[in-house]
Amino acid sequence: MTSARSDILAGIRRSLRRGPLQAGERSALFGRVARHERHIIPARVNRSPAALVELFAEKAGQVAATLDRIAAPEGAAEAVARYLARENLPARIVQAPAVPRLGVRWSDAPTVEVRTGTAHRDDQASVTVALAGIAETGTLMLASGPESPTGLNFVPPHHIVIVRRCDIVASWEDAWDLIRARAMPRVVNFITGPSRTGDIEQRIQIGVHGPLRLHVIMSG
Repeated sequence: MTSARSDILAGIRRSLRRGPLQAGERSALFGRVARHERHIIPARVNRSPAALVELFAEKAGQVAATLDRIAAPEGAAEAVARYLARENLPARIVQAPAVPRLGVRWSDAPTVEVRTGTAHRDDQASVTVALAGIAETGTLMLASGPESPTGLNFVPPHHIVIVRRCDIVASWEDAWDLIRARAMPRVVNFITGPSRTGDIEQRIQIGVHGPLRLHVIMSG
């Protein structure tokens, strides 16, 4: 009796006109996967941690993300309040459970109404925590889980992400190393600027499949 998985793999082999892998080929394939070999990494990321922070900020700006810098995560509440006021948004956010665990003090922004959990359709702004920022492209990496519901990354039109400077890495390969060092999440989201698509008459449209705005709060 065969499993659905083996049936699917057998169908792929038939389409490729090849049989099952021989022992030597199988060993070489699994060895390659286990080594996590790196591809060519741009020379521009070969710089100090402080310079990587600046590169991340530069690249994030190039993809239409906005960015605030704060000294420590505790100050993120005031930074969120300033963003909401600047964008003329209601003083109301939904946050990931990871946000208060980072030490954010909402008592410093008493006018902001805070709810913790997943996003609803009428939420205008969400606040999440990035597992890493990738300096190579200004990309944020968020891993799903009880501390970080994936819906917060896509449903509200304004996505506010807190990333610590110490969590900014040079390359995509470095970011994947962080994932491999922990339990593999069900979903890993890589976010580079606001949601955009060119599918509609070949014109770039912002906010079609996700947030209209991406705001990064970079903390010490």
